[in-house]
Amino acid sequence: MQKLINGVALLSGLVSLAGLGGGAYLYVQKDTLMEGAREKATAAITEAITEALPGMVDAAIPVVPEMTGPAVPSPTMPF
Repeated sequence: MQKLINGVALLSGLVSLAGLGGGAYLYVQKDTLMEGAREKATAAITEAITEALPGMVDAAIPVVPEMTGPAVPSPTMPF
């Protein structure tokens, strides 16, 4: 019975040390991890805008007519 209790205590200590080690690693590497996430997000946003932009530009530009009337009405044209 004592061996079982010692095993549980040992595993509990290892889990605690693993938690502390993981937390310390994240604390030390937080700037690097945040910069990497920021770069990935910026790349994804830039790609999405680049893909959507041609369709938005085509929709915003009106069709140029082939033929128009005179710029200044002539006196023979009725109003």
